[in-house]
Amino acid sequence: MNVSVKKFLPHLVVFILFTITSLAYFSPVLQGKAIFQSDIVQYRGMAKQQNDFREATGEETYWTDAAFGGMPTYQLGAKYPHNYIKKLDLALRFLPRPADYLFLYFIAMYILFLVLKVDYKLAFLGALAFGFSTYLIIILGVGHNAKAHAIAYMPLVLSGIILTFKGKYLWGFILTTIAMGLELVTNHFQMTYYLLLLVICIGIAYFIDAFKKKMLPHYFKAVGVMVLGVLIAVGLNATNILATKEYADTSTRGKNELTIAPDGTPKQNVEGLDYEYITEYSYGKLESFNLLIPRFMGGGSSEPLPEDGETIEALIKLGASPQEANQILQQLPMYWGDQPIVAAPAYVGAIMLFLAVLALFLVRGRLKWWAVAGLLLSLFLSWGDNFETLTRLFIDTVPLYDKFRAVSSIQVLIELIVPVLAIVGLHQFFSEFNKEEKRKKALLFSSGIVGGIILLFILLKDAIPGFDFASPYDVGIRDQLGNGLVEAVRDDRAALFMKDAIRSLVLVLLAAAALWFFLKDKLKQNIAVGALVVLVLFDLVGVDRRYVNNDDFVQKRIMDQPFPKSGADEMILKDDGHYRVYDATRSAFNSGAASYYHNALGGYHAAKPGRMQDIADFYLYNGDVGIMNMLNVKYFIVQNKGGGPIAQRNPYANGPAWFVGNVQFAETADEEILLLDSLDTKKTAIVHQEFKDRLPLENIQRDSTATIELVAHQPNHLTYEASTKSPQLAVFSEVYYPQGWNAYINGKPAEHIRVNYILRGMKVPAGNNKIEFKFEATVVEKGSAIALGSSIVLLLVLLGGLYIIFRSKKETHS
Repeated sequence: MNVSVKKFLPHLVVFILFTITSLAYFSPVLQGKAIFQSDIVQYRGMAKQQNDFREATGEETYWTDAAFGGMPTYQLGAKYPHNYIKKLDLALRFLPRPADYLFLYFIAMYILFLVLKVDYKLAFLGALAFGFSTYLIIILGVGHNAKAHAIAYMPLVLSGIILTFKGKYLWGFILTTIAMGLELVTNHFQMTYYLLLLVICIGIAYFIDAFKKKMLPHYFKAVGVMVLGVLIAVGLNATNILATKEYADTSTRGKNELTIAPDGTPKQNVEGLDYEYITEYSYGKLESFNLLIPRFMGGGSSEPLPEDGETIEALIKLGASPQEANQILQQLPMYWGDQPIVAAPAYVGAIMLFLAVLALFLVRGRLKWWAVAGLLLSLFLSWGDNFETLTRLFIDTVPLYDKFRAVSSIQVLIELIVPVLAIVGLHQFFSEFNKEEKRKKALLFSSGIVGGIILLFILLKDAIPGFDFASPYDVGIRDQLGNGLVEAVRDDRAALFMKDAIRSLVLVLLAAAALWFFLKDKLKQNIAVGALVVLVLFDLVGVDRRYVNNDDFVQKRIMDQPFPKSGADEMILKDDGHYRVYDATRSAFNSGAASYYHNALGGYHAAKPGRMQDIADFYLYNGDVGIMNMLNVKYFIVQNKGGGPIAQRNPYANGPAWFVGNVQFAETADEEILLLDSLDTKKTAIVHQEFKDRLPLENIQRDSTATIELVAHQPNHLTYEASTKSPQLAVFSEVYYPQGWNAYINGKPAEHIRVNYILRGMKVPAGNNKIEFKFEATVVEKGSAIALGSSIVLLLVLLGGLYIIFRSKKETHS
């Protein structure tokens, strides 16, 4: 067999095994089923209008009317010209979803281990451990696809960085550029930001090492190569990055000009999210041990208590029938940690943590220190409000940190680092360069530390402060059903903890035994590694299947059409006019259901349009009909007596556009939004002082015969016809967005302004006029040109690099 083929064959086998494993875990995809992902359901509602537009016209709209009164589609799956890095990403995700993301987890981590010069069998083990980390599986279950996507490419980025630092400048540059391009194409900048924090730890570790070894020129050369690669990667994603930045400035993640809250109390004028919102999901310090013991604090929020435990018996003693007892049981929380909602524990595996501790005794140098630094930084920052000093320091001083919420999600770095440290440590353990005595001590110490911690929790759980299995929700249980039931619930939580603690302890001891028998020549290395593969799969997959399994799959049509059309929807859709719908049967600003069929006032998105959120906070949440009229809400979806949805027509909606006879100027954003209270929006418009010079209408001569009508509408192009005897101020029930929307009167560019805090206004001259609004996203044109140029540069570098390699090999053979 050819040597190169023989060398490549194990990697091909691993590739096939990763493919089979990914499909095996999500086997229902082979039956044509789809995983039911709650977040993706909401996304489908939000994105349907733009997808329908693309299918009907073959063109892309970068504006949708279907959500929040109107918003750009930049964060809703918009497709951009010359986005070639996206085509590469799609090619890599050749498996059906979500098996494609699991495969990416595996293959990217496998490549990282190969760059770290780890044997392919250990690399296979480490890749499996990374891919099956419980958090990485659960985010696929709930539909955090962009997050999973970004995490999957993290190891690939690290591969490029480490390869460059090793002096492989050409291949390091190519891998860093492509990997970073793929990382950015996922469009989850929070995960990419966390990756940057880890890269900084790596950079510091390598700098210190280079300084000690007097190799700073090599260090800075490597950094320069990587910076160039990252710049090209940014260029490949220029359209998405520029568009995201543009929208972010106007979203809830941007600066808010209001200095008052809806109740009139002072509000800090901040740029970014407020502290309480950022730290709402803060990991508990003690809760962090669920990295080692899955149900350390009860597992997930929706995980039910056991059907054969103390709680069910207590309920039956209280007089509940078996059926009633089971119904109540499903509502009692097993999770008792600090966070509001937890889908599953962030379990990385007892065996992998044991191996990571083993690595601390065997691994030396840069990798150990950047791994430990990154792990501790991730852990401490995940505590959020439970480590307020550090969290506030980062929010106040570290750029962009205040743009992201759910600080607990930074533990993705732990999911990445633990397998890296564990497998590199295992590689050192099997290395002949390490003396047997050193390996024996490392094995005994790591077994004692990890096993001892678990044993201490088992034996002394009742003596540990705060470890009392008590949830804040227990007060409500006690008030309704008595203290006896609360004690039964806590007993069941304790029993489940004990079960998982013993499970983790046994797995650690089995893994340690496999390594011990290897040291004693009772097991060959391949057998020991095989045993670890089986144990790790049993450990992680066993926990993963508690939360994401075949029961989560549904017929594909359910995901393709997640919101069945109701009678209310059918009634509303008979009206072919241009109007908005407010769904009062759900939390309108946290649901994409109405957006699936209608131009909705609400929607579902992590970064909502900032001014629409302000209007909601001040007026919509209070049911202010006047503001609803201004926003052209013609239909409300409400519940009938039986709980079903019905449509109510609002005869007082202002319509698509109208003329006003009065203008009130506001000096500040506070005044601008407060003046809307009880305002007759059909007669008067509020205009901020900044637009005064752009509104040359000091005295409006009211023309009672003036008319303005919307005659054609698409999401990105609206056409009105107006007739008036004198210049008038028109108000349009369309969201004012400062970038992209251009106005035209009779084909000539015209100026429009913001009125009523959120809408568009325009001076309309006397006569019969055709008014058009076109969404002409210049940011897309600019970004696409940069993306094309960057793609050409990368292609030239690739061709040049291949030529250099070919030429050097030719010269060597000659």
